[in-house]
This record gives sequence, C-alpha cells and structure tokens, in this order.
Amino acid sequence: MKTTTTQLSQSYTVIGWHECISLPEMDLLDFAVKVDTGAKTTALHAENIETFARDGIKWVRFTAPSPHGIAGRTCEFPVFTKRDITNTSGTPETRIVIRTPMVLAGRRWKIDISLTDRGNMRFPLILGRRALRGRNILVHPDQSYLVSDKPDFEG
Repeated sequence: MKTTTTQLSQSYTVIGWHECISLPEMDLLDFAVKVDTGAKTTALHAENIETFARDGIKWVRFTAPSPHGIAGRTCEFPVFTKRDITNTSGTPETRIVIRTPMVLAGRRWKIDISLTDRGNMRFPLILGRRALRGRNILVHPDQSYLVSDKPDFEG
C-alpha cells in the first residue's frame, strides 16, 4: 500500500457534510442541505413541475420547498437542460435542470440543479460534487455546519 503525505499548495474552504446555503433567486436563505460528493448533480425537491414556452424559450414552473410551516414558493426559470440522472434508488430518470446562483461560505456562484421529488428525504436539497468542483472546497465527512450556523430543526 502506498502511503503519501500531500502538502496542499492552495487555500481551501472546508465545509461539513451538512451546511446551510442560500438560493437567492428562490428566496431560500440559510437553507439546510446535505453535501453528497457521491452525487454528481445537485437535486432540489420540487412539486407541481410544469414546462411552458416564453418568448420561444422553454421555461419551467415549480413549487420550491420552504422553511418549516411556511407555504412553498412558486418559481419560474429557463430550462437550462435535461439530464439522465440515476436517483437514490438506482433508477435512471430524465430531469429538468435549471441554473441559478448559490451562496455558500460567503461565496456566490451559479450551479446546476435538477428538479425532482425528494419529499420523503430529510433534506430537500442534496448538494452534488459538480456544484463544488473547481471551487477549492473540501468536505469533512465527520463534521457538520463548519461554515454556517446549525439550523434550529437540527436540535
């Protein structure tokens, strides 16, 4: 077995496997998510998903999740693409993907988010590795909320 010590030459932001992010264009602020480097794509729980045309461009309308006890918010975004994604049960499905800004650890950049039914999952959003790629972010698999406050519902 090869044993090496790697000296990190760049500065990295270390985040936990649970963090809070913001999706400002959806008014989802300090929203608890599960960070999953085993998932390629970020997935958001969405209900009432419907596509429509606006000025010759395909758009999607959906109900985004909301903080506990508050009604979900209807959102509209241009459809960025459709992707074949294997869900958590191992079943392939085609999902609509949107592109929107995310804020994590005081930094803001655009990420791709697939829309799906995650209603039976603890976290309505799973943050996949594509959203973190090229951002000098490391995920600590044994820690949570290293760059954000722990939400009240986490106890």
